[in-house]
Amino acid sequence: MKSLFIKLSAILLFLAGCGEYVPRDQSPRILAMGDSMMAWHAGTDQGIADGVEQMLQEPVIDRSVVGARIIYHLPITGAMGLNISKQYVPGNWEWVIINGGGNDLWLGCGCSRCDNRMNRMISADGQQGEIARMVRDIRRGGAQVIYVGYLRSPGVGSIIEHCRDEGNELESRINLMAKADPGVHFVSLQDLVPYGDRSFHGGDRIHPSKKATDAIARRIVRIING
Repeated sequence: MKSLFIKLSAILLFLAGCGEYVPRDQSPRILAMGDSMMAWHAGTDQGIADGVEQMLQEPVIDRSVVGARIIYHLPITGAMGLNISKQYVPGNWEWVIINGGGNDLWLGCGCSRCDNRMNRMISADGQQGEIARMVRDIRRGGAQVIYVGYLRSPGVGSIIEHCRDEGNELESRINLMAKADPGVHFVSLQDLVPYGDRSFHGGDRIHPSKKATDAIARRIVRIING
């Protein structure tokens, strides 16, 4: 058990550190945080943050971690990135790109009877809960926040198809939060995947393909470029 914990810790440290190289002559202004949707393909420089970096031709610090959640109480692994809010580091950020909440619904309550967990993440009016608190804390530092929604299931053999209603409700609340603050921007991906089109997902039909990470990065860049 101790050996397994050490290995897990090493993996999380590696993942949390991915994308953190910054050329000495550049001061990064963009931070990315989140779960596996953000972190997918990061090891091959084809993740969402990598796409934003390449399109803008400037460094993006990516601290997203596979498996991360909004509500996560274990202190050590939480501090290493499995708690999404703990991925934030102080800096002169102008933009912070975030995603998260899907693991809390899918793994935390099986996308069934999730009312309590949903309210703990974000209230119906978008003003309370862990997501709203995290975003407010980041905004106090002066950065604008881009909160990215989730890909929808292709509707073909996906084990997350049953999470559609819960995902829609979560994003509806995040959208309300964004509308209340001009410095918070919600990027919906609800219309990105045509029904039955598997090309936007990897083989597990959950995580984004490289085609999808490029399309998501483009939507983010449009907001940054105004």
